[in-house]
Amino acid sequence: MSIIIHPIKAFSDNYIWTLINDVNKQAIVVDPGQAEPVIDYLKEYGLDLTAIWITHHHHDHIGGVAELREHFPMTHVVAHSEHGVKPDQTIKEGSSVSAWGASAQIWDVAGHTASHMAYVLDIDSQKHVFCGDTLFSAGCGRVFSGTIEQLFNSFKRLNTLPKETLLYPAHEYTANNLRFGLSIEPENIAMQAALEVAIEQTANNRATLPVTLDHERKVNVFLRASEPEVIEGVKAKVSLPDEKPLTVFAALRELKDNY
Repeated sequence: MSIIIHPIKAFSDNYIWTLINDVNKQAIVVDPGQAEPVIDYLKEYGLDLTAIWITHHHHDHIGGVAELREHFPMTHVVAHSEHGVKPDQTIKEGSSVSAWGASAQIWDVAGHTASHMAYVLDIDSQKHVFCGDTLFSAGCGRVFSGTIEQLFNSFKRLNTLPKETLLYPAHEYTANNLRFGLSIEPENIAMQAALEVAIEQTANNRATLPVTLDHERKVNVFLRASEPEVIEGVKAKVSLPDEKPLTVFAALRELKDNY
């Protein structure tokens, strides 16, 4: 069985990742902040919505759930108890959900929010991670109801996945994140090349996502907080009490907040 994964655009820069079973014409959507683009897409391709997976409670991730439930009454909503929707299946760390026989493990990846979940889906030994706003290509989410320590630990955990793992962040922030990364690591050739590609892709209305974990290890400063080049780049901008990875990671997040 083959599952197609497609981004539906919402708002100005959101992606509603859509899992499609082309055999039975069923779909699962992740974080539908808007209902209309999902309904339009499903109608265009003759698909029936069977499940909604939620990563966290922010409105641009859950705003379309109620309307989608009205249009597709049999839809099975999967969410944490603190996600602001009424789930048919309540998830937490260690839970699992199914996509037509393929299993997704639920990981707690708090930091951006206190109850942020990621879906680690295994399809034919290839991992696909729907990471919401925890990790972006070349970046990470702001800290709202979580803590910087949680976000740092979530990054460490995601970094334990196989290098060929595909990551599906929920926003098109890649080019801006790479520009920030180059303000820390101006000589990073991988970042320079990735920025050129991201600019071309977005100019042509194409998603820069998904990305592999291997790619992110080369271009995401938040995954590179132990690298000497990153430490020196941060120290050139702010005073650090020490060079521990968490200290550098926290300084990077603060620098990005003000970038």
